[in-house]
Amino acid sequence: MELPDYVKARQRSKQVVEKEFYKLDDDLRQIGRGKKYFLKTYGCQMNEHDSENIKAMLEELAFEETDNYKEADLILLNTCSIRENAHNKAFGMLGRLKHVKEFNNPDLIVGLCGCMAQEEGVVNKIMNKYKWVNFVIGTHNLHRLPYVLNDSLQRQRQEIEVFSREGNIIEGIPVKRENAYKAYVNIIYGCDKFCTYCIVPYTRGKQRSRNPKDIVREVEELVRDGYQEVTLLGQNVNAYGKDFDYEYNMANLLEDVSKTGIKRIFFMTSHPWDFTDEMIDVIAKYDNIMPFIHLPVQSGSSRILKLMGRRYTKESYLALFDKIKEKIPRVSVSTDIIVGFPGEKEEDFLETIDLVNHCQYDNAYTFIYSPREKTPAAKLQDQVPEQVKEERLHRLNEVVNKYFLENNKKNIGDIYEVLVEGISEKKNELFGYTETKKLINFKGDEDLIGKIVNVRVTEAKTWSLDGEIVK
Repeated sequence: MELPDYVKARQRSKQVVEKEFYKLDDDLRQIGRGKKYFLKTYGCQMNEHDSENIKAMLEELAFEETDNYKEADLILLNTCSIRENAHNKAFGMLGRLKHVKEFNNPDLIVGLCGCMAQEEGVVNKIMNKYKWVNFVIGTHNLHRLPYVLNDSLQRQRQEIEVFSREGNIIEGIPVKRENAYKAYVNIIYGCDKFCTYCIVPYTRGKQRSRNPKDIVREVEELVRDGYQEVTLLGQNVNAYGKDFDYEYNMANLLEDVSKTGIKRIFFMTSHPWDFTDEMIDVIAKYDNIMPFIHLPVQSGSSRILKLMGRRYTKESYLALFDKIKEKIPRVSVSTDIIVGFPGEKEEDFLETIDLVNHCQYDNAYTFIYSPREKTPAAKLQDQVPEQVKEERLHRLNEVVNKYFLENNKKNIGDIYEVLVEGISEKKNELFGYTETKKLINFKGDEDLIGKIVNVRVTEAKTWSLDGEIVK
């Protein structure tokens, strides 16, 4: 048994990151024969990609996937810890699974992984109040899932294996990609920013970049397999290469990935602190690097940004934003904003509104601040009342939604290249995303799915566009 430890999780040393390789013993390859698994994923794109690895590992053990958790022999929750709401959803699901295990399937195996598994409080709660959960495995040792699962089956006891380490790079983990046309590719793990509200540096470890040759090789394989799009993933992709002992950075990687010939390249998430002029120039130079930037601001108040530990001011953020808009043609920019951070006054919130009025974002993910276990912000005394948080969120959403619609209306008549992803909820219509990451619906034949087509925007809504194919 190995439990999470926040003191160890915070440590950052100059220890060299080792590259390890996934391996699976042959005697484990049949332990799931005749059994079904159900996987529930919460959280970000990194978690979604982790789930692609989890599915592949389980299927190497001969498990078969089911989309009905009530008929599963193994249920695994891949969890998120970024906000309290994600916690509540995961524990709510565990409550339902307890009922299934007690009354329908006493042999059901239940496991918990992902970021919540790295939290001391969560694991203590699992050990004390959820003793029927069979195993817990952390983010750093996800590649050991087959072994932890097997130990749980063999020993018939709760297995907890959560490494609180700075982390290594694990190559060769199998992947079952959810989409045949676009793929996630991890480029950097962990984060060293330690924003005062954020638990990610504790749950995901220190910044550690994959070797660029491994990344380029993976993208080249995707191109050979017919993939049209990749999204380069990391908690802070702009910090890519900072841990190398040689000169190579995110701009270099973007350029090298572009030269693979993949049709569309996205990346996320960016921290404004590490967004360089060189990156902007590379994005503007290569047509297959899409003109879409997710640039979280979190607050428009420099005072609050300092309390958040964000390492930039409102003014420096706006200077970067304006530069991106000036240099990258047709670029769209989205953001994250937190309201109700401890100490946020009305004037701080109005500065956020002022920043939004300047940036007029194409999309924004807005959240009420929720304290995260053992983070510095959780210890701040000047907490904003819930009613005030909710009222500010409502006011903010009215402003951001206005700009979503206004920006979409500006696109009417424009022609975009769209990767067709499938049939939309509207009957007889296809859907896909533009180069600027905007959802668009249009009529067309199903044989277009997986292809890139030209679509003219004919109608704009707040959250999506309608269009017609241009032959």
